Amino acid sequence: MTSEIKERLNTFIRAQGLRQTPQRDAIVDVIFSSDEHFTPDELWERLRGTDARTSRATLYRTLSLLSEAGLLQEIDLGDGQTTYDPNFLDKPAHNHLVCVDCGKVVEFEDNHMEVLNDCVTRRLGFRPVRQSLRIEACCDQIRSTGQCSNHIEARLHGKRFPGKKR
Repeated sequence: MTSEIKERLNTFIRAQGLRQTPQRDAIVDVIFSSDEHFTPDELWERLRGTDARTSRATLYRTLSLLSEAGLLQEIDLGDGQTTYDPNFLDKPAHNHLVCVDCGKVVEFEDNHMEVLNDCVTRRLGFRPVRQSLRIEACCDQIRSTGQCSNHIEARLHGKRFPGKKR
């Protein structure tokens, strides 16, 4: 976890009249030890692999706190679950490409989209605050070979796919 994240979180916690706890610190460390998107259940599984002694309630409160502090962003990847993105602090205007077959998520940035976003919102009398774009598509591997190792891996781990009921 970067010192900037820790400093911003500690400042936010103090402003809210809360105290720093070892359980919250453990959750934050696990979240920011990777740049992968995650659901609360996936985070819970990652936490279980550590020595952290925390509850699901603390996990959900910490996720809410991190979102309120602007350190974590809730995103919709089209699978009906709340997914969290720990990467937007460094790249606030990134978007997501989601494979509808294997669930693979690719982040991307494009200056043209930022310009379009700005033009559209100004024309309609708004000021852009944030943007989020999700494109659902089939990955090249599925299209070219009909098979995808990500698809097989995702099925083995029981991951859900955008637009498909489990």
